[in-house]
Amino acid sequence: MKMSHNFALSAVVLAMGFHAQAQEANSETKIDQDTVEKVIVVGTRTEQASKGATGLTMELNETPQSISVITSELLKNYGANSLNDALKLATGVTVEEYETNRTNYTSRGFDIKSTQVDGVGMPNNWGIVTGAMESYGYDEIEVIRGANGLLTGVGNAAGTINYVRKRPTNENQGEVGITLGSFDLKRLQADYSALLTDSGSWAARVVAVIEDKESYLDGLTDGRTYLYGVVDGQLTENSTLAAGFSYQKANTDGNMWGGLVFNYTDGTQAEFHTGASPTQEWTSWNTENTSAFIEYAYTFANDWEAKVTYNNRTSEDPSKLFYVYGAIDKATGLGLSSYPGRYEDEFNADLLDINLIGDFSLFGKEHQLNLGMSSSSSSRSSHNYAALTGWDPAPAFPYALDAIPEPTWGERTLYADIDITLNRYFGSTKFNVSDSFFVVAGFNAIDFTREGINSGVLIDNEESELSPYIGATYSINDDINLYVSYSDIYQPQEQYDFDGYFLAPTKGVNFEAGIKTQWFNDDLLATFAVFSAEQDNLANYAGINANGNYYYTGINVQSTGFELELVGKITDNLTTTFGYTSIDIESDAGDKANEWAPRNVINYTFNYTVPQVQQLTVGFGGKWQSDIINTTYNVKQDAYLLVNAFARYDISDKLNVQANLNNLTDEKYINTLYNVGYYGAPVNGSVSLSYSF
Repeated sequence: MKMSHNFALSAVVLAMGFHAQAQEANSETKIDQDTVEKVIVVGTRTEQASKGATGLTMELNETPQSISVITSELLKNYGANSLNDALKLATGVTVEEYETNRTNYTSRGFDIKSTQVDGVGMPNNWGIVTGAMESYGYDEIEVIRGANGLLTGVGNAAGTINYVRKRPTNENQGEVGITLGSFDLKRLQADYSALLTDSGSWAARVVAVIEDKESYLDGLTDGRTYLYGVVDGQLTENSTLAAGFSYQKANTDGNMWGGLVFNYTDGTQAEFHTGASPTQEWTSWNTENTSAFIEYAYTFANDWEAKVTYNNRTSEDPSKLFYVYGAIDKATGLGLSSYPGRYEDEFNADLLDINLIGDFSLFGKEHQLNLGMSSSSSSRSSHNYAALTGWDPAPAFPYALDAIPEPTWGERTLYADIDITLNRYFGSTKFNVSDSFFVVAGFNAIDFTREGINSGVLIDNEESELSPYIGATYSINDDINLYVSYSDIYQPQEQYDFDGYFLAPTKGVNFEAGIKTQWFNDDLLATFAVFSAEQDNLANYAGINANGNYYYTGINVQSTGFELELVGKITDNLTTTFGYTSIDIESDAGDKANEWAPRNVINYTFNYTVPQVQQLTVGFGGKWQSDIINTTYNVKQDAYLLVNAFARYDISDKLNVQANLNNLTDEKYINTLYNVGYYGAPVNGSVSLSYSF
């Protein structure tokens, strides 16, 4: 319910973690090499490569933590045009779409609250993503699973998502595409990169998307416009500058607030048609998001690099909502109560990050050191309008979309206004003990404050915390690495108690150990990891207080599990991303906790280029998950399997056509029990035409 979730405010503006750019790649331009000297653009326009979970330069196979990468090829293959669809491709991640306009991403049974763009931490309200965020502006998405104390200074046992922006390329190139699909989907997209100087030292890139669609859900329509532009280049022989700006406006009508009510009064579980929705035609939830950044990097003569990054992020999301609750009489369809709401939220965040990284020699070995500091501030104001009408019992469900008129709204009043600051000092080092063994150690020191008013309650929180991290990797040979890692858990919480005060931070420890092996000439990476975590005072839903808002109590939980992941080429024509995650979560009392999280999940894709017809690429992917239950609402979902497929044919070097089919078996399932959602989409498809130039 928005009266708790949408007004609970971000606990953290995260600090910088790993960088999304390698520094060795060549940026040679396509112009005549006899007349123009080759230009090396230091730190920009390089191959996007994660520095892992540590902020240090390490290959994925030697990083002492689990990392997955969703590539631009995967995004294209499976038509993942939103971040929700993109993260459904990630090992160990569950996309909890419990409403049409709000989603939480979870990993290892907990909310992922650490979000980054190009390695710089961004605020993420409750871990919630509001609206369908566009994915076309990103080259890839990196998911680091497990505690991230070294990465951000704060975090739980879930992980971190890093969105890697598209940057200008080293030649003039672009593409345009059109997509038509089920539910009247219409989409246009364009992406163009251009050199701004003859030498190639400066370049720009522009991305644009327009999308409009209806839905299988009754009454729902969505449309969004997305624009992104970035410029980067060489200021001096050793320094670079990059600056970018993105804008997204998304309009939704006929949206849900809360999911379906699956409870009959006789205690049995209700079932409806796949498109059932409790919405009304006057509902809407619009979002407007902007993001801007400036990045300056300087490389010293000894190859040490200093980088200063500034980010600003703003959002607005006015909404008119309709919520129903209760239990349904099986014979009459009656029994639901109405709860209308109208809200306006505004958010602004600024973050400045300074980072120094480089190599040093000690005891005859080369080592690496990363030092930095960051300062961030964010503010969120939330207003609501009292509904003077519209509180009558709902008609028999499913009801018509015009069954309940829009309420008469009262005056606009302030609900919450909170400011958050986070100052962070961090460091990490990779110490090479021998050619086959290295240790990674680091620290984070943070000062955190949260001040303001929330639902009439004065808030004044101040925290300081020092978090250590240590990991080690041992190479048995060139293809097999063993690793272990430890990190503190420290996460300020946005949930509040019965009286409206925010819960104290959750604290704990996280351990992980695993083996990473490379096969088929290093084309296939296999990872097996075991992990455990203890988290104290973790927010747990406890009921509804006197103001009608959710409230929470803290519980202590222990989680254990293992993961298996295969990524890469099996043959020259066959590639895969296959992940299996198994978890177990219990409270101190030995009771099962977070039962909405599936205990076993398989994510998979298999992509095949037909040898006899090299222009044709086909593939299928999806997920299987074990049964889940929401004990608060007494709703269950059995285990289910989803299968998606695509086929792409290259008509020429520049033109290709692609067909996608989703939910091939037309599986009917409740998409999440995180907060009880609705039925997932039935079988649907799309056709895309793309032209490169």
